[in-house]
Amino acid sequence: MALSVIGAGFGRTGTESMKLALEALGMGPCHHMKEVLPNPDQIALWRALAGGGVVDWDKAFAGYNSTVDWPGAYYWRELSAYYPKAKIVLTLRSAESWYASMEKTILKVLKTSTEPTSLGLRLIGHGVFDDRLDDRDHLIAKFEKNTADVQAAFDGERLLTYNLGDGWEPLCRFLGKPVPEAPFPRTNAPDEFHATVSHGAKPNGR
Repeated sequence: MALSVIGAGFGRTGTESMKLALEALGMGPCHHMKEVLPNPDQIALWRALAGGGVVDWDKAFAGYNSTVDWPGAYYWRELSAYYPKAKIVLTLRSAESWYASMEKTILKVLKTSTEPTSLGLRLIGHGVFDDRLDDRDHLIAKFEKNTADVQAAFDGERLLTYNLGDGWEPLCRFLGKPVPEAPFPRTNAPDEFHATVSHGAKPNGR
């Protein structure tokens, strides 16, 4: 199964809601960090890739029709080239609100991680943020650069910039899908994020 949708937005830009939305539109299963953390095979595969190994993309996404969030979002350049027919969705919110959400969730987990080779620290802490997790301005600059890089890489036919709260219409129009009657999913608020972590999807050692 080849990927038909590639999410290029950072974590905490509504990626879990987008995962549920894509699945509701028949574009699933959708890969997301929540799929990785409880799965030892996925953990091993992505840790190897984050450590510089070569991974078969078809193996990494076997059984998935789409991907959003890290780890896939970190590799949007490679994935968009490998799956040239896939649509790109850049989930987005204001830099200030993104950082505020990161500070309450992912950054808390990364800063308390006890294993330097964990997937979170390798891929996000080091790969995305250059081991500067306490530098707010640097994190925001990396967020804004990712946005600019993605928007410069694709034309409007292949890329949808999806702002948090945009609802079904732009996504369905972009993918050629009818608008569902159900409300657009809204999930993974900070309390839900920490509940997920505390129930076994623990990034320490992942």
